[in-house]
Amino acid sequence: MSENSENTSFMRSLCMGRIEEGLLFPFPKMKKEEQEILRSMAQSFQQWLGSREKEFRKWDDEAEIPKEFIQEMREFGLFSLIIPEEFGGLGLSATAYSRVLQELTRFDGSVVLTAGAHSSIGMRGLVMFGNAAQKKKYLPKLATGEMIAAFCLTEAGAGSDAASLKTKATEQADHWLLTGEKIWITNGGIADFFTVFARTESQDGSGKAKITGFIVTKDMPGVSSGPHEDKMGIRASSTTTISFQNVKVPKENVLGEVGGGFKVAMNILNSGRTGLGGGCVGAMKFLIEKSTQQAKQRKQFEQPISNFGLIKQKVGKMVVNTYASEACVNMVAGMVDRGHKDYAVEAAISKIFSTEALWETVDEALQIAGGNGFMREFPYERIMRNARINRIFEGTNEILRLFVALTAMNDVGTSLKEIGSALHDPIKGFGILSDYAKRRVTQATGLGRIEMTKSHPAIAEHARAFEVLTRQLAAATDRILRKHGKNIMNKQFATRRLADIMIDLYVLACVISRVSQSLEENGVAKSTQEIEILAVFLSDVKRRVASNLDQIDNNCDENIKSLADFAFDQEKFSWDNI
Repeated sequence: MSENSENTSFMRSLCMGRIEEGLLFPFPKMKKEEQEILRSMAQSFQQWLGSREKEFRKWDDEAEIPKEFIQEMREFGLFSLIIPEEFGGLGLSATAYSRVLQELTRFDGSVVLTAGAHSSIGMRGLVMFGNAAQKKKYLPKLATGEMIAAFCLTEAGAGSDAASLKTKATEQADHWLLTGEKIWITNGGIADFFTVFARTESQDGSGKAKITGFIVTKDMPGVSSGPHEDKMGIRASSTTTISFQNVKVPKENVLGEVGGGFKVAMNILNSGRTGLGGGCVGAMKFLIEKSTQQAKQRKQFEQPISNFGLIKQKVGKMVVNTYASEACVNMVAGMVDRGHKDYAVEAAISKIFSTEALWETVDEALQIAGGNGFMREFPYERIMRNARINRIFEGTNEILRLFVALTAMNDVGTSLKEIGSALHDPIKGFGILSDYAKRRVTQATGLGRIEMTKSHPAIAEHARAFEVLTRQLAAATDRILRKHGKNIMNKQFATRRLADIMIDLYVLACVISRVSQSLEENGVAKSTQEIEILAVFLSDVKRRVASNLDQIDNNCDENIKSLADFAFDQEKFSWDNI
């Protein structure tokens, strides 16, 4: 482990051929006092929400959560979860907060989204970047739910491309004049507090517009919300447009620094992704319960379908995906809780993996339920509709994959530039050349100190497999960059393959750490099933990595793009046989 590993990204280091074990071991654990709070909350959730399935379905039909239930959420403290205790909140850690959303998701997606959007993104910027006066003014009201928060970034022409915002704030004598419109704002129709991002003129005299974050409240003249959006899923949650027409925002309402809004927005999204991941894990656990009960009760050919191999395969994969997702989400939450700074790549991976694992899980759960799964009196179809948005919001999985891979390749590219400079002055650059040579030899021969030494001896074979995969990842990163050079930005197929390898390896590392902790605490005999989970997941990872590595050079990318271009040109399927 390097001396500055606490300021290092595990995955960025892994792509350079280094395993920063200090970021993996020991696996993060929740504080005992928080465990007690969560056990109490879980029991209370069950008493409060456990018998309200018909109401949740009705609210989904009517596309609205009643005001009376929003008040119940206030009284239950669901808007106070991450707010520090000094301001009247519960002050939960990222790990505990993620677990609360996990428990809530067992009941209804719209309810958990209403609470989650408030804390995960709506007012998280205030907690992270607000000054003392701003926190004192707003956090107590946000804790009680007197004010509900919303995050206002997305615009009609600016979704994943946040840099293309058109909402504008012009500096006046004692305020900013804000004008623009935000779309698809969760909690938009019930929020009183908005974290808004707008373009402002640069303060450095360059004339270039930058992004600035603002605190805006609904009582400011010129703030209005549009009608409730008619959505595929999470229908009962409030989603609206928010318009700002010449809104006078006091200068003291700038969040962070003028021109520093992009950093604020990205940090909010990064730190909030553990909440989304926790919600996905909660839904998967609920689906496993329902699927196992259904499979044991439903009989075909005079025996329960739980006896059939293909049903066992589905449920076993659901268990593996849920365990792996939770390991990854909790690992990232642990980084946040101990104040680690560089976890953006890992947070993005946790979002990608958990949202896609949930989609696969709900699809298989519905399949196990058969015809019942398609009927609205059962929860499967609603969970499926609710789950679909997860791969879109808080950064689409496609954009996040590009971010994951390009961040790693930027590091490798920087290394290659340093090597180029060192060649011009070999004496000064001796250290750089020596480090690079060692890394290349390690990748080529498998010799060297790419080692995982902190994992439990009982899973030493699995750790050695991870070491081999790490060498392959580092070599692949180097190879892709050398093959495409500066044009890598336009090679999204290659970028996705690297991202998928990185995703698999990070989640595998988290699973190894989690299983190691179980072995340390419970021994081999009591950890048998967890070792089996690791074995299955490792097998899947090796298969997927091998396929992605092979396709770096052997693929049909140009054919695929050619067919897509032809379809774009024709705007139809061109081989209809009628």
